[in-house]
Amino acid sequence: MKILPALLLLLPLTARGAWMDFDHEFEQDKPWTEVAAQLPAYPKDPDLIPFEVSSATNNRFFVDAKSISVGPDKVVRYTAVVKAAGGATNVSYEGIRCDTAERRLYAYGHPDGTWSRARDSGWHDIRLRSLLSYRKALYEDHFCPDGVTVRDAKAAVESLRRGVR
Repeated sequence: MKILPALLLLLPLTARGAWMDFDHEFEQDKPWTEVAAQLPAYPKDPDLIPFEVSSATNNRFFVDAKSISVGPDKVVRYTAVVKAAGGATNVSYEGIRCDTAERRLYAYGHPDGTWSRARDSGWHDIRLRSLLSYRKALYEDHFCPDGVTVRDAKAAVESLRRGVR
């Protein structure tokens, strides 16, 4: 008869475990909510980290290390700088959502150090884009390895500094 009291003691633990599983499943069913993006300071050359996209382009690609953030919504936000072979420079503030392999453009940078909000700032798929897509390179090689969001900005910066894995 000593077994019955021991089993009764385990019953609350079993019920608690089932309840925790229920909570976990419920959390997964919550709709995703994006946090408001705050524009970073305009990038400075010493903070730019180069990264490889493809040998098929003469453009050079950079991410501003100080602009990288990983929000509670699991969006990796960053400033991209693309320097074209002809001398033009494009600056943009963007986000990548690893869970869905999507990207979003928040703002464009201007040579005078100001930002203007992007007109089409919706989420767009990046998986099927060209091999020349720097967003695809950031997604696959640095911010979302194996589709998993980097844990924080420090991990993203370390990945960029290491180069393609």
